[in-house]
Amino acid sequence: MKFKVFRNVVCVLMSYWVFTMTLPLQSAEQPKKPEASSSGAISEKDLNAFVKAYVDYQNIRTRYGPVLERAKDAPEKKRIEQEANAKVKKSLDQQGLTAERYNKIFATVNGDPELRRKVLNKVETARRRS
Repeated sequence: MKFKVFRNVVCVLMSYWVFTMTLPLQSAEQPKKPEASSSGAISEKDLNAFVKAYVDYQNIRTRYGPVLERAKDAPEKKRIEQEANAKVKKSLDQQGLTAERYNKIFATVNGDPELRRKVLNKVETARRRS
């Protein structure tokens, strides 16, 4: 069970990396066609929950990333990772999202340029508020 939770949190963390690393790349590419299940499959409530969880994750990453890099030994790194993962999971729980649902929303957003712009605008607004 612990491994499954950890794996799900890792999926969320990896999705953030993919999301941020592809921002400049996708603007130079040809626009992709939206998937058949794109924005219609995601309610505004789920989209807002995704944005909040995404911004929370960025804040957690900003806080724990440097601490993790300064950690001197494996047990300390593991403790820091577990603490950060617990906060990510708590954020997802507070938003009513599972890691799987978060990742599905992420994939849909990433595949639909219009929805992606909408989400990025919401992310910027949420960052300013936090």
